[in-house]
Amino acid sequence: MQVKPRIEVCDMMVSATPDRLFRGYVFDLDGTVYLGNELLPGAGPLVETLRSAGCRLVFVSNNPTYTRQQIAEKLTRLGVPTLSQEVVNSSYVLVRYLRKRAPGCTVFPIGEEPLCDELITAGFTISEDPAAIDYVIASFDGSFEYRKLQVAFDAIRAGAHFIATNADRYCPVIGGGEPDAAAIIAAIEACTNTLVEEVVGKPSIIMIRTVLDVLALEPSHCLLTGDRLEMDILMGQRAGMTTALVLTGGTTLTQLAKSEVVPDFVIERLDQLLP
Repeated sequence: MQVKPRIEVCDMMVSATPDRLFRGYVFDLDGTVYLGNELLPGAGPLVETLRSAGCRLVFVSNNPTYTRQQIAEKLTRLGVPTLSQEVVNSSYVLVRYLRKRAPGCTVFPIGEEPLCDELITAGFTISEDPAAIDYVIASFDGSFEYRKLQVAFDAIRAGAHFIATNADRYCPVIGGGEPDAAAIIAAIEACTNTLVEEVVGKPSIIMIRTVLDVLALEPSHCLLTGDRLEMDILMGQRAGMTTALVLTGGTTLTQLAKSEVVPDFVIERLDQLLP
């Protein structure tokens, strides 16, 4: 983890902006490129300029409730034409992880339909039989209930592995936020007395490796931009990328001033990344 001296709020407000273009750009989505169904200021012009300059782009999200294709379609609909190959989200990373570690295994995902569909398409079997489950997967689940907790409890006590798509405490939405996968993880950990073995989403090394595979660039040639210090900026620093915090989402200047995770740049809107 890269730890820099704490900077006063007034200094961060006049933080310098990049003086060059990078070969690769990594963008968080929720709170960075868009919020809900609205594109955030500067996002469209920035992406258009970067594409015209021949830069490589990857959009990264811990949100497992949409497929890569659905996210690409949303970006395109909002005015940022995007291919599914340019999107990396936590469900995609999870499927890659399981394909390498336990292809064709039986899983019990506590999550939304898109995650389950991706697992089935990738050749995994979904079951609620604790004796048959190899992996319990914690994720965002708007229909989480006691029955699902019971299945996870029984499966883990019977020897199943326990992993998660992401560990976000909340998901930013217009007007506030909603509890995210961290709440599901905490519930399972509390009743099983078993810590989650692996979280594949940001800021994990598993997510970093996937992003770098897609970019096919060295980290030193890349700039990562996001709105959360503990997820986006920390991941970029772990990867060895230059980092930029945008103040359109989950972090305020006051929070930044108290943090030990300090980005290279602080911007108020995305098009300030342009030199």
